[in-house]
Amino acid sequence: MSRYHDQNKPKQRKGPPRKPLDAARRAAFDVLRAVSERDAYANLALPALLRERGLTGRDAAFATELTYGTCRTRGLLDAVIVAAAGRPVDQIDPVLLDLLRLGTYQLLRTRVDAHAALDTTVDQAGIEFDTARAGFVNGVLRTISERDEQSWLAEIAPPAASDPVGHAALVHAHPRWVAQAFVDALGADAGELDELLASDDARPVVHLAARPGMLTAAELAAQVGGTVGRYSPYAVYLTGGDPGELTALRDRAAQVQDEGSQLVARALTLAPLEGEDGGRWLDLCSGPGGKTALLAALAGDHATVTAVEPTPHRAELVEHNTVGLGVRVLRVDGRESGLEPGSFDRVLVDAPCTGLGALRRRPEARWRRQPGDVPALGKLQKELLAAAITLTRPGGVVLYATCSPHLAETVGVVADALRRRPVQALDTRELFEGVDRLGDGPYVQLWPHRHGTDAMFAAALRVNES
Repeated sequence: MSRYHDQNKPKQRKGPPRKPLDAARRAAFDVLRAVSERDAYANLALPALLRERGLTGRDAAFATELTYGTCRTRGLLDAVIVAAAGRPVDQIDPVLLDLLRLGTYQLLRTRVDAHAALDTTVDQAGIEFDTARAGFVNGVLRTISERDEQSWLAEIAPPAASDPVGHAALVHAHPRWVAQAFVDALGADAGELDELLASDDARPVVHLAARPGMLTAAELAAQVGGTVGRYSPYAVYLTGGDPGELTALRDRAAQVQDEGSQLVARALTLAPLEGEDGGRWLDLCSGPGGKTALLAALAGDHATVTAVEPTPHRAELVEHNTVGLGVRVLRVDGRESGLEPGSFDRVLVDAPCTGLGALRRRPEARWRRQPGDVPALGKLQKELLAAAITLTRPGGVVLYATCSPHLAETVGVVADALRRRPVQALDTRELFEGVDRLGDGPYVQLWPHRHGTDAMFAAALRVNES
């Protein structure tokens, strides 16, 4: 039985006409529908929609908060909705469910007046459907509004004493399997789980990279009113404004890039080789081209960069992001590139992965990925790393990286290469100069709660004679 009363389901509509959602809420709702129906990416769909509808200022900020917040906390919102409605989410019409999520987020996670959150959502349900289903939304949201988030969590969250991972996962709106993957990767530092999950919910600072040879970080910071980064010599933290409006980005003297990604690209250039660096560098998984561009800028006149990207639209992004940097872009599969074996001195394998290390930047990703995605990605990662080793000359270096801390995508892939291929592990920590709390090595795992970066993993491998 539902926890709301039947009298909350009016059979006849009385009173003034229903009002459609205001512009900000409508934008948020439309993006939620695009995410649910078409697997759209909220961080791509929302900015385009805001521009299309001319939303700026407070309306744009409100739409952004509602969209990203609702996407990010979907699992938590669904658990509360299920408890209030007395039925599983798969028995609720998908359109009504997105409306309920939008209303519930406002009730539990914003300072929006409860009546405004409830009335706007119920009116839209009546417009989309009928009086009966508007009554359903009304009853569920009224039940939810009677308690705050902490009170709901006290009822629906697993007990912290007997299931600390499950408890932390629901409290911080993460799937349990993701929280468990983080615990496994943290190892002895698993006590940091709450801090890590909380950092995924914090709005990330925009990181910029000043392209070496074109602009220094200090110059870029002065131009944009930002601050110089903690670790990367090219990093600047943007404290406000739209990055797309920055002159340095339009002039290709800088780019938007997480500081962790900057450190990974730089690490490849710092890795010690046996023999001379012949200036033949390869980015085997280059799309969309941020690391490729930084590598090419670092290469300057003493090295050339080849970029491999099989997906047409991502290859186009690589070409666009590396204009003027002399990068050769090949639209081929990195596993079967046709490139000559042993022909490169330095190879970066920034492998496709679950992206669990960048959940704070992709609000819906934590709910879109599933545990079943990991085995297929692991197979692909191993094959790409094997190909990279084959393309690297003896004495050269491969740097394997993922934006995921999942052990099956990180140390598991590297361990497979160490068993099967003629490589040896280098102490990757030495390539991340000035970065603290990197653990026992030999690999590097960055964390948002420790370093303010995405959770990038990196392992440097030197290729031996076969």
